[in-house]
Amino acid sequence: MKVPLLDLKPQYNSLKLELDEALLRVAESQYFILGPEVDKMEKEFCNFLGSKYAYGVSSGTDALLLALMAIDINPGDEVILPTYSFFATAGVVARLNAVPVLTDCDPVTFNIDPNDIEKRITKKTKAIIPVHLYGQSADMDPIMEIAQKHNLYVIEDAAQAISTQYKNGKSVGTIGHIGCYSFFPSKNLGCFGDGGLVTTNDDELAYKLKIMRVHGGDPKYYHKVIGGNFRIDALQAAVLSVKLPHLNSWSQKRRNNAELYSKLFIEKGLASAEGMTQFNDIEKILLPKAVYESDTLQNFHIYNQYVVRVKHRDELRAFLTDKSIGTEIYYPIPFHLQECFNYLGHNKNDFPVSEFCADTSVALPIYPELSGEQINYVVDSIEEFLS
Repeated sequence: MKVPLLDLKPQYNSLKLELDEALLRVAESQYFILGPEVDKMEKEFCNFLGSKYAYGVSSGTDALLLALMAIDINPGDEVILPTYSFFATAGVVARLNAVPVLTDCDPVTFNIDPNDIEKRITKKTKAIIPVHLYGQSADMDPIMEIAQKHNLYVIEDAAQAISTQYKNGKSVGTIGHIGCYSFFPSKNLGCFGDGGLVTTNDDELAYKLKIMRVHGGDPKYYHKVIGGNFRIDALQAAVLSVKLPHLNSWSQKRRNNAELYSKLFIEKGLASAEGMTQFNDIEKILLPKAVYESDTLQNFHIYNQYVVRVKHRDELRAFLTDKSIGTEIYYPIPFHLQECFNYLGHNKNDFPVSEFCADTSVALPIYPELSGEQINYVVDSIEEFLS
């Protein structure tokens, strides 16, 4: 049996008529840059997320870059962020010649540890970037309290968490000053290439985000500020408008798949329902845990990835590959150990929880169209390896 890490063809086939019609509509209009398709999509996301403003941009990375530019991040400014994330989170800070100030992650959620933030604040600190990793919210209440206390901006990296709710029911990306999303094809809501979104409830920031995605021109060819070419195109907007109404049902299917995985692992004695007692405590498998699960929340976790932690991770991956089961490591090297960030002066063991996660975590297939038979095959194969 083959179990790919991700298979996008079933989703496309289920929406083929609507998607093809949308693409043809854009082609016939010959209106490819911004325009009515983008306007329509942005209004839909405002309504869906509960955000006052939403602007489509060229990618999730550009969403982060645009957000930092909008809050006037300058060379030498410090931005606090987790050392355990996708490269763009730190890369955009360094690209502006600002300083990524790294923190460790929470051992249960993989997200930024709020307890590790405040002690890293200096006179040069200007912003915090919490990442809602794997589809679960970071703990935003203490982060916002710290930011308010020290007059800092909060830029939410919600690239993997479109529609995820925090414990107060708010969509992540609408809690801080600016939210940043990615529509890379592998995301829960993916377009047909690169695409992203920025959201805000602040009128002044909204104006800056809107004009800075078109080189800062307002009106066209008149520039008060310097921006970039950060526009989403109409084809991607049309695709997203077709897919958005299905997002919640797809996320529910991912939760159902996650529930089945965890149930099978526990029934087979491969994992404990209690999870770990200390961050480096692995007997067989550590399962992901949804910490804000509640009857009042629809999207407490959208499982962009189903990430387990296991000893002998690399050997397990090789074994599963031989079984035609796709896996991936998100992410094998924290920022503080990346060669390009040597200048930050960090060493191994500086962020032990993040290093533990990087050394032991592996993502299993979780996409909505995955069958129960495939999930059982994955679990049986892991049981075979561990035995």
